[in-house]
Amino acid sequence: MATRYDPQAAESRWRAAWDAADLFRAKSPAEAGDAPKAYVLEMFPYPSGRLHMGHVRNYAMGDVVARHKRANGYNVLHPMGWDAFGMPAENAAMQRGVHPGKWTYENIAAMRAQLKKLGLSLDWSREFATCDPEYYGAQQALFLKMMEKGLVYRKASKVNWDPVDNTVLANEQVVDGRGWRSGAIVEQRELTQWFFRITDYADDLLEQVRKLDRWPEKVRTMQANWIGRSEGLQMRFEFSGDAPEGFESGVEIFTTRPDTLFGASFIALSPDHPLTLQLAAGNNALTHFRAECAAVGTSEEAIEKAPKLGFDTGLTVQHPFDPERTLPVWVANFVLMGYGTGAIFGCPAHDQRDIEFARKYGLDVTPVVLPPDAAAASFSVEDDAYTGIGTLFNSGFLDGLAIDDAKRQAVAKIESLGLGEGKVNYRLRDWGVSRQRYWGCPIPVIHCAACGIVPVPASELPLRLPDDVAFDKPGNPLDRHPTWKHTTCPSCAGKAVRETDTLDTFVDSSWYWARFASPDDMAERAYWLPVDQYVGGVEHAVLHLLYARFFARAMRDVGELDLPSGEPFAGLFTQGMVTHETYKAANGDWLEPSEVANKDGAWFEIATGAPAHVGPIEKMSKSKKNTVDPDAIIQAFGADTARWFVLSDSPPERDVEWTQSGAEGAARFVQRIWSIFDGLPETAAPAPGTDAASIALRKASHKAVAAIDKTINEFRFNSAVAGIHEWVSVLKKAEGDTGATLGARFEGASMLARCLVPFMPHLAESCWERLGGDGFVSAAAWPTPDPALLEDDSVTMAVQVNGKRRGEITVSKALAKDAVEAAAHAEPDVAAFLEGKDIKKTIVVPGRIVNIVVA
Repeated sequence: MATRYDPQAAESRWRAAWDAADLFRAKSPAEAGDAPKAYVLEMFPYPSGRLHMGHVRNYAMGDVVARHKRANGYNVLHPMGWDAFGMPAENAAMQRGVHPGKWTYENIAAMRAQLKKLGLSLDWSREFATCDPEYYGAQQALFLKMMEKGLVYRKASKVNWDPVDNTVLANEQVVDGRGWRSGAIVEQRELTQWFFRITDYADDLLEQVRKLDRWPEKVRTMQANWIGRSEGLQMRFEFSGDAPEGFESGVEIFTTRPDTLFGASFIALSPDHPLTLQLAAGNNALTHFRAECAAVGTSEEAIEKAPKLGFDTGLTVQHPFDPERTLPVWVANFVLMGYGTGAIFGCPAHDQRDIEFARKYGLDVTPVVLPPDAAAASFSVEDDAYTGIGTLFNSGFLDGLAIDDAKRQAVAKIESLGLGEGKVNYRLRDWGVSRQRYWGCPIPVIHCAACGIVPVPASELPLRLPDDVAFDKPGNPLDRHPTWKHTTCPSCAGKAVRETDTLDTFVDSSWYWARFASPDDMAERAYWLPVDQYVGGVEHAVLHLLYARFFARAMRDVGELDLPSGEPFAGLFTQGMVTHETYKAANGDWLEPSEVANKDGAWFEIATGAPAHVGPIEKMSKSKKNTVDPDAIIQAFGADTARWFVLSDSPPERDVEWTQSGAEGAARFVQRIWSIFDGLPETAAPAPGTDAASIALRKASHKAVAAIDKTINEFRFNSAVAGIHEWVSVLKKAEGDTGATLGARFEGASMLARCLVPFMPHLAESCWERLGGDGFVSAAAWPTPDPALLEDDSVTMAVQVNGKRRGEITVSKALAKDAVEAAAHAEPDVAAFLEGKDIKKTIVVPGRIVNIVVA
């Protein structure tokens, strides 16, 4: 009698058995012997409280790779931990009156239990949270080594300041000029901040990212663009009249287009340029203009979208190539102090920002690059700058030159005039890591009036956060702590204060991959690193990956890492998101999928019966409540169903929409697979037969194994899933055969159980057990297909008539040439073109094509 597979009972049993056997613990290098290593890592989660199906997809993908590697004989490290510091914990403390640590560790416990239900092959012995004192103490020691090496420094820097929350905000946290949480108008302030010298590695970071051939091309491009290496000219424009005090030598600018200098019509300073600040000191109108610019925000995106605004300083500078020309000096809101020198020359005809600015303020627009086939006498630029190829005109000694040649000539001329030199510049800025927050890694330095900045002694690390803090007032509780802040100087024993800023949480996630490899053993770190396969969202394609690459180099250079390349991740895969419909109540509040239902095509809120509005399909997010809790899916269908669905519906790099019907379909397929094993007799497996039906079935199984192996290696999991669907159909169809194919069915089932392990590991274990397999199938070797069974006995050949394709034939590879010709002539679609024709000759290219020549 057929039985029904019970996923809830089976899954909990197998997870307990795996845990008891410590099945997924990574072996030490000595234990592993000659086995190759595979370090598989997914970007670890923030413990926000609950997983959703987006997490399931990320971790299921990593688990496919880890289990597949293990089955192929690799010593696998597949760890898990928690990115546990950050703002949400402090917000919870303020809103709920609970300590951030308590909130965080409770969430970790809940999410760990959820992850374990998914049957992931994780080495839990290496688990840690970044808020564990052992972890952030090691981070503090690393910080001090980097400071000793000169990779850490402190300087005044302009920041976004939220006057309500009393904290610095990242550019991304400023929305329409207001703090993302408080809604307060953000102010620009000068604060002394800690920085990492990431720019010391700019060239190496750029050069090496181009060699990461197992990274997505789009991510490598994003990294390169963020680093932003540009070759150009740094030069000074001398003032045409009396120069402002301190600027007697002129205004420094950097440009990547020195070829367009003859088209210059103005100089523009950043609102934060030193000359701007000097001029604003005695000019209320300029002071007001700077405030207006600051209200827009400091991110490039905000500035790009904002209207172009300017303030005429009344100053003029001399054009370097034309003594008769002077250029007005403006302050412009679109010039960033953080790039180049904080000043530019404007060439409106060939830069869109410049032309928008020039048209607004009536400045000259002189084209100096002539497009191919354009006439110099008639070519003009109106509202759209010309940025294409061409030759120089209206440009004196540069006329007739191509752009690159003109750049070289312009740089040479400026250098000969003593006004500047060719220079390489970078968009990349040093990484500001100070955060005015409590729930973060304390920066391990002490400020002494007599000794200056003094490192916390290594013997006092970890420098722990105090537990007795209050969140009843805005700002950083460490600043007003009655005892923690106050200490004695390790150098002079005088009164001193601790640094109360904590580190940016990006720091915590920038080296966790090394900590997983080993807490402190350099040899073991060297064995495991680099990470062979890293899996995570494309939203971390720039900053997290760039910071991790910097940390790898910094750790290498301070003696904490034996990684000559400085590249922590050899392979990277960025998975798509899991999406879901969004729902709103009549009052506009977001509703969870579990809070709505559909009846007769109309959606309504279950609790009230009121109509509900169905919104667009979007990425699962807690803010829009369109998340699906995996626990509900596991309870209804089992973890393997959840894993199978998120791996099957679309290519892994693309988004997948979660649907209830899709989950139900996956659950039905679980039962279909089980029926193959349940339908086999409980006897010893007979040897596969040599009859035609058995050989055909064996061929299908061996080819399926080879294809699934290939698609997993290529990260085409959805193709592997499709292959399993086809294979299962073949095995089901064979159930109708007589007993002649029983041996081939047993063999195919055994291979299928092993191939299911990366996708549906619990079901695979039950299937393996049903077959009487030895030990865990999760520890079994990947099936090896027989090369002889991968060969096709037949071949499909195109048939042409006078060089034009007219049909195709499928024939045995052993068929004689005259028989192939006869089959080609008889093929119905071909025969229609031969009727009434005289066949002159037939050319057979074995295994490929037949060409019939007729008259």
